[in-house]
Amino acid sequence: METAETRDTGRIEAFSDGVFAIAITLLVLEIKIPQAHGAAELWRALGAQWPSYFAYVVSFLVIGVVWVNHHSVFGHLARVDRTLMFLNLLLLMLISVLPFPTAVVAQNLRNGSAANVAAAVYGGVMVGQAVLFSVFWNHVTRTGRCFDERVDVPAARAGRWRFELGLVVYPLTVGLAFLSAPAALAVHGLLAVYYGFNQVRVPLLDQGADRMTG
Repeated sequence: METAETRDTGRIEAFSDGVFAIAITLLVLEIKIPQAHGAAELWRALGAQWPSYFAYVVSFLVIGVVWVNHHSVFGHLARVDRTLMFLNLLLLMLISVLPFPTAVVAQNLRNGSAANVAAAVYGGVMVGQAVLFSVFWNHVTRTGRCFDERVDVPAARAGRWRFELGLVVYPLTVGLAFLSAPAALAVHGLLAVYYGFNQVRVPLLDQGADRMTG
């Protein structure tokens, strides 16, 4: 029995964009306004908040790059089935929760063993996000039924491996967190940069499988 489908992809993308926008905005709330008397004290107070800046930049990159990839996929969908809608909701659930582990990391990055736990929690959320986006992408490419007629479905399906590096690296960051929390967070930032330059590719029939679209 076929799953119910809708051609109203714009409504789903608009809802998703709203969740992305709120989540990425909430990140900055963790950066507190320091209280200080005089320039020197203010500079010290601002510098002492480096864990908050670090966590903010990494999570901003993560959410931003996921949004770009999400936009690239939806830009080539003609319809969305019920399964894809629920997968999208689960992905948005993890996007919307990311400000929480970001705040936990920012507040504990200099607190010894607490920093290790905080970075491991952050890594666990990222593992879930990587798994869900991979399931999301694999569902879209498995039959290709949701794509519009421009898409070279076999080429899109063959390119799955390029995005699934995270399924290997993100679990490793959980272990790395117990060795060095700052290093684990830095790896998350590097992965975000990697996916910024190596985004989900939706190859078109008249443009070949290697051209980035979206």
